[in-house]
This record gives sequence, structure tokens and C-alpha cells, in this order.
Amino acid sequence: MTVRALHHYEQIGLLAPSSRTVAGHRLYGAEAVDRLYRVIRLRRIGLSLDQVGRVLDDPNWSLVNALGRHVAAVDAQITQLASLRTAVAAALADLDTDSDATQQLLEVLSAMETLDNPVRKRISILVYRDLPAMHAYLVDVFGFTPGEVTIGPDGIAVHAEVYVGDGVIWLHPETETYRLASPRSLGAASATTAVMVDDVDEHHRLVHAKGGDIVYAPVDQPYGYREYSARDPEGALWSFMKELTS
Repeated sequence: MTVRALHHYEQIGLLAPSSRTVAGHRLYGAEAVDRLYRVIRLRRIGLSLDQVGRVLDDPNWSLVNALGRHVAAVDAQITQLASLRTAVAAALADLDTDSDATQQLLEVLSAMETLDNPVRKRISILVYRDLPAMHAYLVDVFGFTPGEVTIGPDGIAVHAEVYVGDGVIWLHPETETYRLASPRSLGAASATTAVMVDDVDEHHRLVHAKGGDIVYAPVDQPYGYREYSARDPEGALWSFMKELTS
């Protein structure tokens, strides 16, 4: 548990310190520590921070339904891993007798790399005029986890980060040198950032309640996803979605 995470939990109302020192440092008593352990346990089973807050504070929210969805996702991953294990075992068994086994093994290893390759990292970069304001909006309204905001010698933000699920998004200032401009400057968005969420309708409810600019409400799309769309204050388009299950 990092200090940054504790600060974020306090900011979103999930965990408040019991008291503060004269210097302003946070102090956590037994009750706060007990709540923190419950937050950690619920996060480990796959619940979002919004869902964790509702589990702890809203007696009408259904933990059973949330856990049911999570179990289904875990079962799907187990099925995928079991299939991969069978393919690996078959390739190894045939390696000495089958002339095509080497190619088969290479294909299996490629599948393993696609399934889980911790050395690869995907970074998206979005361009904005006002990095601090957009950083605050993405955290407060969309519910992303805050990263650092880097301020240059002139007092202007030159870089910012937010964490979104399994990845990170960098916020980059406008620059004439590289012809990078915010959708606000262009008058249009040239791309959409898609974010997978646990519950599309619940995320939509939270963003709408915080004044988010909803482009269209949750809908089942013919390409197999339930999604809704929203614009941030500088006009960038976002889609929040989840794959439909038959």
C-alpha cells in the first residue's frame, strides 16, 4: 500500500485518516486500519474502487452479483489456461517423433506470450491544453487512479499520468514542433479511447452523477459490447465498455 494510494482513497471518500498530526501527517487508528484491510481484500478479488465503496457503505448493493460476474471472468481465464496447457503438453509429447512438432511448439509459445507477457507495456498519450485540469477531471469524474503531474521550471505542467486498469495514459501538452493539438484546439476529436469496465451501467451512473458530458447512454452494440460514450472538457471522446456474454 503506497502513500499515493492512501491519498487517493481519502480524496474519493473511501478511507479517511482517523486524525492528523500538527504537521498535517495522516494517522490511522484501529478502525481505519480494519477498513483498509477490507478494501485490500475486496480489491484482490477484482472489485473496482467504486464497487468497494458501495460494498462497505451501501447495504442495498449486491456483492453476490458482483462476485458472480467476477467468478465468470475467472472461469473463462481458467478455461483458456487449461486449453493452453493441453496444447503445450501435446507439443512436448510429439517433439521427438513428429516433424511438425517444432512448428506446433512455436505456435504454442506464441500463444503463451500473447496470454501473459509481463515485459511488454502499452502507453497511450493524449494531448491537452491544461494538463492539471484534465488530470483532475479524469481522476474525479472517470475514476482513474492518479499518477504524477510534472511541473517545468516555468511553473507549467509538462507531463501528467493516470492509471487505467492494466495500463497507463500519459497527458502531453500541445506543441507546434510535433504538430500536437488538443481536440479543443482542433474543434474535433480524431480518435476515441476505449476503457473496459466491470459494470458499464454503474460506471455511467457515477460519471453522470458527477456532471460528465454523456454522448450516449449504455447500449448493446452489434459488435458484441455494451458501451456508452462521454466527452471530457477538452472534447476528447471516451468509450466505456464491456464484452457481452451470450
